[in-house]
Amino acid sequence: MPRVKYTDADVALMARMMRAEAEGEGKQGMLYVGNVIVNRAKAECLDFKQVRTIRQVIFQVQGGNYSFEAVQKGNLFYNRARSVEKKLAKKNLDYWAQHPAKFALWYFNPYAPCPPTWYDQPFAGQFKQHCYYEPAAGTCASVYTGG
Repeated sequence: MPRVKYTDADVALMARMMRAEAEGEGKQGMLYVGNVIVNRAKAECLDFKQVRTIRQVIFQVQGGNYSFEAVQKGNLFYNRARSVEKKLAKKNLDYWAQHPAKFALWYFNPYAPCPPTWYDQPFAGQFKQHCYYEPAAGTCASVYTGG
């Protein structure tokens, strides 16, 4: 059973986002970004109460901007998904979740050391240039339990 429901279109969309956000961090980095996407679709808390599909996660607007910078800036996101990224996205959707993004709902590249919190959410770990953040204890049980 997949971690979240998805269609072939969702796989391609997620693959495009994973590549756009983390191609420079290799397959592992793209998997971590994919895990954040899946976690947001599972989360029934915080900023993610109204997003249940991969498409809703990718195109979510917060504070007047898309949650994922790649949607606004274009770059690789608007290129066709390649088979390698589709395989990685399907892996995320079906079963893959590992530290530091296993329970993460956020990531960013600070171009400096990772801060200990991100909007009051605790630092979970770092992979290459991206810092990952989990929901604070007691704020988002659905991420930790699977929904």
